[in-house]
Amino acid sequence: MHDASFLSLNPDLILSSVESIGYIPTGRCVALNSVENRVFDIEIEGGERIIVKFYRPNRWTKLQIQEEHDFLYELKEADIPVLAPILDRQGNSLHESQGLTFAIWPLRTGRIIEELSESDLPQLGRLIGRLHLVGKSKKTKYRSFLTVPDYAEKALDLILAGGWISNAHLTDRYKKAAYFAFDRFETVLKTKQIPFHRIHGDCHKGNLIRSEEGFSILDFDDFLEGPVVQDFWMLLPFGERRSESERELFFEGYREFSEFSLGWLDLIEPLRAIRYVYYASWIAKRWEDPSFQNLFPHFGTDEYWSKETMDLESMAKGFQRESEEESPIAKTSEKEEELSNKDFFWDWEN
Repeated sequence: MHDASFLSLNPDLILSSVESIGYIPTGRCVALNSVENRVFDIEIEGGERIIVKFYRPNRWTKLQIQEEHDFLYELKEADIPVLAPILDRQGNSLHESQGLTFAIWPLRTGRIIEELSESDLPQLGRLIGRLHLVGKSKKTKYRSFLTVPDYAEKALDLILAGGWISNAHLTDRYKKAAYFAFDRFETVLKTKQIPFHRIHGDCHKGNLIRSEEGFSILDFDDFLEGPVVQDFWMLLPFGERRSESERELFFEGYREFSEFSLGWLDLIEPLRAIRYVYYASWIAKRWEDPSFQNLFPHFGTDEYWSKETMDLESMAKGFQRESEEESPIAKTSEKEEELSNKDFFWDWEN
């Protein structure tokens, strides 16, 4: 269920919320491109600009949001270039206005990353390696875990329970292919003994900006505890020419700060499949929000689910081939050539 005040946020509520914690806005209020939350660029007295972020109701609890903020403060303390929310005079980063939870952030300017050059990769590897080094220092208390029961099955159950796939035969195929991916994920975790710790969770190029100081990583809204590979596969070239040598440049930088085994890359394909299911459930859960209906007009159609099912089945066939190969990730397979990172983001062009 979506809070009506969140869906109908207006300038009066936005500006009064900012005023309630001591800021004096000039009246300039610009909505920024954000689907999950509502984010605004606000000018305050003196010409300074701040960012106010209203969190989507019923997604995270306040304790879970606070844990995200605390992680950001840890990263900032370690001189890792992230954006952490601004504390008020009482030392609070979370605020409430008419039942909505919000936070104030500094404005960070820079260029969105379109493509990564070879010279970028070691620098980016060091950045993610440092992030993961801090992530290993303690466990989460309130955030979710990237496990089959806590992450993948919950997403699949939401789709099935909601009756989003109207064709019963297609439903069975979709469920079977999804569980094939889930089983593969758990098998790789067990056989490779892959550790879990705090990670970004949604680390793709859209969440990177470049300034004169170098890379900064943004948007820890999906922060959780999981395998480090989740923060690699959306950034690095897999299934593209020269991908192996480019990945090694990244890992040269990464290993300066964090350990990594190439065998962990066997998680990539099941993680891709899990992301298909997770994103479909993400859209379904927010379908009452008109912005989602406008952004994903084909969601829920037979054509949509048919394509999703065939893609999952294609990956399932790949898992079967992988089980027969000695080192499936070290080689470029036919399946890898067919799929690229762009296939796993509805908003990749934005």
